[in-house]
Amino acid sequence: MQKLPNPHKMIIGIYCPFRGEYDPRSIARYFIQNGATLALPEIIDKDTPLCFREWSMDTPMKNGAYGIPIPVDTQIVRPDAVIIPMVGFDQRGYRLGYGSGFFDRTLASYQRQPLSLGVAFEIQRLEDTYPQAHDIAMHYVITEAGSFQTKHY
Repeated sequence: MQKLPNPHKMIIGIYCPFRGEYDPRSIARYFIQNGATLALPEIIDKDTPLCFREWSMDTPMKNGAYGIPIPVDTQIVRPDAVIIPMVGFDQRGYRLGYGSGFFDRTLASYQRQPLSLGVAFEIQRLEDTYPQAHDIAMHYVITEAGSFQTKHY
């Protein structure tokens, strides 16, 4: 995560891992210790952007859509940076998810794009993800083998 600017006073969206995704909560302590506010996404409706709710290690949680934990009644915030899971990715920074388009729809809804950091395992690297017109490339891709900045940043 060396690509993030100083996280002091940043709002950083992370996620609760689903189906074996990389678990970003392991870096949560670092962000919190360096003055960041963390937020977790909540699915409001199937065709709407995600909303991000403030989260800390002691925030009460409940099960949301797909059984993914979400914070209980915390403030809705707009992230400055978002760590996004990837089922697959290509060298251009385009990602595959589970097909619902939540993260792309969310990024597209912001007038000013947050810094997007896609995380995956190197084995998920693909030659091409065949992005659609509505797909949004990540600014950075991070795997256990390293990270790279895309041409989209």
